[in-house]
Amino acid sequence: MGRSPTDTKEKLLQTATDLIWQSSYGSVSVEEICNRAEVKKGSFYYYFPSKADLAVAVMEELYNRYEPEMAKVFSGTGSAVERFEHLATLIYDKQMEAYNQYGRVCGCPFASLGSEMAGNDEAIRQKADDIFKRQNQLLTGTLQELLDSKQLAANTDLSAMASEIHAFILGQVMMARIQNDLTSLKAEIKTGLLRIIHFEQNLPVRATK
Repeated sequence: MGRSPTDTKEKLLQTATDLIWQSSYGSVSVEEICNRAEVKKGSFYYYFPSKADLAVAVMEELYNRYEPEMAKVFSGTGSAVERFEHLATLIYDKQMEAYNQYGRVCGCPFASLGSEMAGNDEAIRQKADDIFKRQNQLLTGTLQELLDSKQLAANTDLSAMASEIHAFILGQVMMARIQNDLTSLKAEIKTGLLRIIHFEQNLPVRATK
């Protein structure tokens, strides 16, 4: 029995995800994706008019898997500060999960594709921008709780703080990918997040010489 249309599309998405995470968008060809997925090129172009359209679909698929986990962190019980601590744990755990699956630190697929292709493909740039905005909305909601409870200064620009948090996370994850090492990410992600939201009192005291 032949593969169903749904199976074919999912196979292409999963294969593209694997290949792009293991290498890069630019180094993966449509032919390679089709060969690895055991799908004919005609079937590829039936679902995706171009390789860029497949990349956009991969980004949306990956974020649809990740967003519920991130939303669960920010809608869960515990203080707003504890939720940022849980976010740090989630980021590290997802990177370790990918490392165990692919054998290397994969970083953020949205940032990787966005930084690689934003200047060359508008659809990929727009999708990366859309995902980052959705992530910032989740961050801003919890920051608003901190502001409402007077744990942040009244004049705090929540949008700017959310962007700073997001940029910090992307930077940490990118460095981990460059170094192919999650040690620093595990050590720095939580303390860095707490410093940005001005909760240094929650950090361990560093010994002085």
